[in-house]
Amino acid sequence: MADQGTRVAFVLGTSEGGVGRHVAMLAGGLVRGGHRVVVAGPPSTERAFGFAALGARFVPVPISDRPRPLDDLRAVTALRTLRGAHAVHAHGLRAGALAAIALAGTGTGLVVTLHNAATAGGVVGAVYGLLERIVARRADRILVVSPDLGERMAHLGAGHVEAAVVPAPALPPSGREAGDIRRELGTGERVIFLTVARLAQQKGLETLLDVAKALPEVRRDAARAPGPVFLVAGEGPLRAELQERIDRENLPVRLLGARTDVGDLLGVARALLVPSRWEGQPLTVQEALRAGTAVVATAVGGIPAMVGEAGLLVPYGDVAAMRDAVARVLADDALAAELAAAAARRGRGMPGEPEALEAVLVVYAGLSPRG
Repeated sequence: MADQGTRVAFVLGTSEGGVGRHVAMLAGGLVRGGHRVVVAGPPSTERAFGFAALGARFVPVPISDRPRPLDDLRAVTALRTLRGAHAVHAHGLRAGALAAIALAGTGTGLVVTLHNAATAGGVVGAVYGLLERIVARRADRILVVSPDLGERMAHLGAGHVEAAVVPAPALPPSGREAGDIRRELGTGERVIFLTVARLAQQKGLETLLDVAKALPEVRRDAARAPGPVFLVAGEGPLRAELQERIDRENLPVRLLGARTDVGDLLGVARALLVPSRWEGQPLTVQEALRAGTAVVATAVGGIPAMVGEAGLLVPYGDVAAMRDAVARVLADDALAAELAAAAARRGRGMPGEPEALEAVLVVYAGLSPRG
């Protein structure tokens, strides 16, 4: 384990969700453990996650989610001030590549956690391919949230790749009754399928709408039951487009906007529905497992290893397969209960903050100075 008082510098780009929460969890935990911590990133991340309030020193660095030559040059210059750290731990491909360029030849140990796959094509895809090669060849350690990312980095020449530990924060206890939650949502007794996601291209929400449109009424207990309702918690750039289609086709889908009561929503959901193009270790899936909520998801990235027997997995974009999986969970109470019990078992065995902190400290301790 790294010595007490070790200086660790975290680097991250623009973040509104999981990456920022993960860095905040690590930074706060290391500070409480007596380590000196610096966090470098856009000012918006400090406003969102309050790293300074956790005891870390915050350094504003303009790392955006898209290439911006002037900002990238300023970021590289600013990141050179981190060269005295025992370990610089960058989160995300762009943050990792800029840190690698800034620290080249300084002997500072560089760890990069890759939280997402690069799914864009064309010129943007080519730029991300270059960033991947920079990270693969210059980082001392690469931590990945899914096996496919690890295989990609190894193929590009990375010398040391291992699995990242990215636990979801514990959901606060609700104290609310299911009936009260349902009344607030206005769902009555309808079966709820919940999706928690940013309303963005990666999340595959067009598949969710296709499923909602294609799913016929399902006979349950020899009686015609009301059809299910699909609730989507989250905000993002596709909201207007999704809402327009929901209204035009009269789909049983409701966009709830950003919610802070995800635990309550999981408590009344039949299953968490995840139609994403790609995911690493999605916090929402971890939250569902800990809540004992079944999962119906695409078999992409790190999802299969997380879900195991606690859900039904289908190929990405296969509307018929996802519709059939949703219909099975809707119609078969015994199957739904079996999946929920399996989810609770897996949730109890998932790593938490102590395991994540121990894992990164072991990685930092294994860094050796470079010339």
